[in-house]
Amino acid sequence: MKKSAQETIVLETPTGSDHVLLHSCCAPCSGEVMERMAEAGIKFTIFFYNPNIHPEKEYLLRKEENIRFAEKLGVPFIDADYDSKNWFERVKGLEWEPERGERCTACFDMRFERTALYAHEHGFDTITSCLGISRWKNMEQINDCGKRAAARYPDMHYWTFNWRKQGGAARMVEISKRERFYQQEYCGCIYSLRDTNRWRLENGRDRIELGVQYYTE
Repeated sequence: MKKSAQETIVLETPTGSDHVLLHSCCAPCSGEVMERMAEAGIKFTIFFYNPNIHPEKEYLLRKEENIRFAEKLGVPFIDADYDSKNWFERVKGLEWEPERGERCTACFDMRFERTALYAHEHGFDTITSCLGISRWKNMEQINDCGKRAAARYPDMHYWTFNWRKQGGAARMVEISKRERFYQQEYCGCIYSLRDTNRWRLENGRDRIELGVQYYTE
């Protein structure tokens, strides 16, 4: 029987370490990454730090879904602070930047800097993120932010593995449907919500209704 691309590629961290801190933004994006790392025998911990997510109701929905799946896999979950005020300060003046623009860079920098700090303080030598699995994100932008954060500490590495390829993006959707994850309809921040709703209204669609959309088979 012919093996799939995912089965033929051995998943290894850049340093050979099995002590990885995985920054996660939500269950749908991290599901494939979590399952694949678990199947490869890599020991990892979820770090949930996403002060960009707005409103708090949405933040809690995404976090709880991620916790649910982490518990199912037996993966440790670190629930970091929801310091949204600091996030708004960080992106001040960038409110009208487009998606994938300077505001997103500042947002990624903030979240990865906190991830790298926690990793440094708790003995992790490798950090990575599931953010890049989304086709709406710029992989190079994310990797640059991750590497910049890791470079703050000696012997810290940002794992730039492209989770989107080798069927990863398709499997992300499959897992989300299987687990019936909450399906968010915008990136997460208030400005993404604003711009997404504007596009929907211009195209004859209703505004996003928070907390009602779930993946189905």
